[in-house]
Amino acid sequence: MSITSVDPERIDWAKNAGLVPAIVQDADDGRVLMLGYMNREALDATLERDRVVFYSRSKQRLWEKGESSGHYLTLCAVRLDCDADTLLVSARPAGPVCHTGTATCFGDEPPVAPLSFLTELERIIAQRIAANPAGSYTARLHASGVRRIAQKVGEEGLEVALAGCLEGDAALLGECADLLYHLLVLLRSRSLSLELVVDTLRERHSKP
Repeated sequence: MSITSVDPERIDWAKNAGLVPAIVQDADDGRVLMLGYMNREALDATLERDRVVFYSRSKQRLWEKGESSGHYLTLCAVRLDCDADTLLVSARPAGPVCHTGTATCFGDEPPVAPLSFLTELERIIAQRIAANPAGSYTARLHASGVRRIAQKVGEEGLEVALAGCLEGDAALLGECADLLYHLLVLLRSRSLSLELVVDTLRERHSKP
């Protein structure tokens, strides 16, 4: 069972004939991705597989999101609302969530939080590395190895420092963007993430 689970016994399954709405939210940027329904069996399957499973009212069976498209929803957390009849599912999508090809079932609008683009950029970097398309700088950089990537981070850090002392705002912002990009590639090459960096900062902040 997922460590981020909710106790199924607390859910009021009887209120809606054994089904509860399950609102799926992007674990990284907070966007609402879709709405589905779960019965007890679907929730149990979700917690066992760490992938989101719904009960399909049209097919009258369990339905794992992504079973045909490959765009799975990896489970991060499940929370129960105050009335015990609605689930909030936090997940990471493996691709477009909607069957129409959009990122969410509510369209392709970008996340509201400006910094959430960094998590989107992490996804893009991961996709480029996995697909290894011809001409991709990201894929080529990753293939060059950790030492070369770390060297690039050092070079970009120096350029940020020089721009901060000698250049205008536009140049400084451009160099900062280059540094952040290369830092994300370095983290990916070490199987780490920006989220872990934020966790480290949060942990430091919590200390007296």
